[in-house]
Amino acid sequence: MKQLTIIKIGGNVIDNSENLHQFLLDFTALPGDKILVHGGGKIATELGESLGIEAKMVEGRRITDIETLRIVTMVYAGLINKNMVAQLQAKGSNAIGLTGADGNIIKAKKRPVKEIDYGLVGDLDENSVSATTLDSLLTAGLVPVLCAITHDGDTQLLNTNADTIASSVAVAMSSLYETRLVYCFEKKGVLKDVNDDGSVVKEIKADEFEGLKADGTVQGGMIPKLHNAFEAIKKGVSAVYIGKADELAELAAETFGTKMLK
Repeated sequence: MKQLTIIKIGGNVIDNSENLHQFLLDFTALPGDKILVHGGGKIATELGESLGIEAKMVEGRRITDIETLRIVTMVYAGLINKNMVAQLQAKGSNAIGLTGADGNIIKAKKRPVKEIDYGLVGDLDENSVSATTLDSLLTAGLVPVLCAITHDGDTQLLNTNADTIASSVAVAMSSLYETRLVYCFEKKGVLKDVNDDGSVVKEIKADEFEGLKADGTVQGGMIPKLHNAFEAIKKGVSAVYIGKADELAELAAETFGTKMLK
């Protein structure tokens, strides 16, 4: 079975042009088939504010009304996505920038209103991602670059969490490829001591996760990240990595960040 690497980056890479340039060089140098998934960073918030549209956040999650959706679509699917594709082309990677609506690659469902109305936000399920369409692009030698915009199949675009997109794409593609999922964020990996970047836990197996939560090694925002990682592994993804974007070159030597396994 061929290997596929799916890498997700966020604002810590996108908002810094030097970081992004180096990351895209390292991404291009990775061997084999790959897919890049990106979020939006600060640009959408800054553009919205310049137009008099204030970002509304609840527990770190963006409320997406119609004006906000217009902003994030322009920024995620337009400015950021196409800038990234142009840079990848210059580096020799034949990238193609996509939303979930393109080729019907990712069809989402609008998040139901419960305690909070998140607005035009899309949730994914096991049938959301078209693995065959992505496979056809990879087979044609293209590198898909997916932004955090999906659609509902009935004309409505939806803002969708990029971590969730990366995980759902990885699970869907695992039926066709040996798939590994890489989350790039601001830390070098899961740290035994959050104040010591040299204390990276190199490998965590599923049966060790509860113990690491109990002893406080894994805490706060890292808990849902690892929970989602092990859910992806349970559904067929071969391994999930969490680490710092500027160390992506270490992935080839299996020394990148923290590796999660069955």
